[in-house]
Amino acid sequence: MEIRANRATCIGSGQCVFTDPDAFDQDDDGIVALLRTAPGSPEELARAREAVNVCPSRSLSLVDPA
Repeated sequence: MEIRANRATCIGSGQCVFTDPDAFDQDDDGIVALLRTAPGSPEELARAREAVNVCPSRSLSLVDPA
């Protein structure tokens, strides 16, 4: 799985950072910045899924890169 972030629709709520600070951060404007694009363990995948689910602007997604 691959994490994707749409920076154009991000509203900077920071919910992704609170949910998974190892995968997400925010730039100086408060917009999402990816620190990890592919979860490497089941725990990382679970946190990434939770971050996708709590994003109020639906700017995050998990996709199969195949």
